[in-house]
Amino acid sequence: MLTLLLLLFGGVLYSLADRYLIEHVEVKITAEETPVAAANNSASDTEQVEQDDWNYSSEDTTIQISKVETGSGSDKITYYVADVQLEQANLLQSAFAKNAFGRNITENTSTIAAANNAIFAINGDYYGFRDDGVIIRNGTLYRDEPTRDALALLSDGTMKSYNEEQLSSSDLLAEGVTQTYSFGPILVKDGTVVNDFDKVVIDTNFGNRSIQGSNPRTGIGMIAPNHYVFIVVDGRKENYSKGMTLSEFAQVFKDLGATEAYNLDGGGSSTMYFMGRVVNNPQGKQQERGVSDILYIAE
Repeated sequence: MLTLLLLLFGGVLYSLADRYLIEHVEVKITAEETPVAAANNSASDTEQVEQDDWNYSSEDTTIQISKVETGSGSDKITYYVADVQLEQANLLQSAFAKNAFGRNITENTSTIAAANNAIFAINGDYYGFRDDGVIIRNGTLYRDEPTRDALALLSDGTMKSYNEEQLSSSDLLAEGVTQTYSFGPILVKDGTVVNDFDKVVIDTNFGNRSIQGSNPRTGIGMIAPNHYVFIVVDGRKENYSKGMTLSEFAQVFKDLGATEAYNLDGGGSSTMYFMGRVVNNPQGKQQERGVSDILYIAE
């Protein structure tokens, strides 16, 4: 009887480890399979580049990062806003941890960013924690399991939210979608803040629940084509930042002029990287958590 119980217990442990911990590489990405190299135009000898710890400006890329603090004491919130303007939509790229697509493959945002010569990066949707969603990255379809409201970035520099079950991956690619992110929820759509967040549950995996409440956040918004705003909110650090609710997060995007905005993976994953350093305070203790993917702009 004891042997049977041990076997059953061991089987459960292995099943959980296989589900949440063991790497499952589905596609190993090579340089020839991604258009990143074509988009990474190095500055020429004559190009004027200006940069400091909070700003970057070249002929085709402008990045301005601001640290914002509101409230005080237990109600204090600290967040970082990156206003990004690009000449070409393909300057905004995505990259996978360890240059591979699959389950449970993770690296720190800063590690992935450095490997791709990124000037700026944020964490993505942590697609590798789940096995559903529609995942298109740099114009390639990697997963086609429609489930939830998602985000699409297009080759014309626009972004839109959509329901994965109502728009096929083939239609997305034909429309010029270069990246999709399957997390959510939608924060701002057609210039209007979405308010019904009370019952939002992103995953049905073990241990997941509603993501409403004050938490660290990562999100992306669009002010105009090729004009984006990225926000990373710190949280879970007393007297520094408690985090934001989804309603608060959505309103910040709206106040900044975003006509579209979408929530990406947050909590311990929330990380903003700029010019070789992590700008924010991940997990409230300057400690990054490994993620599956990033959104980035290369030098």
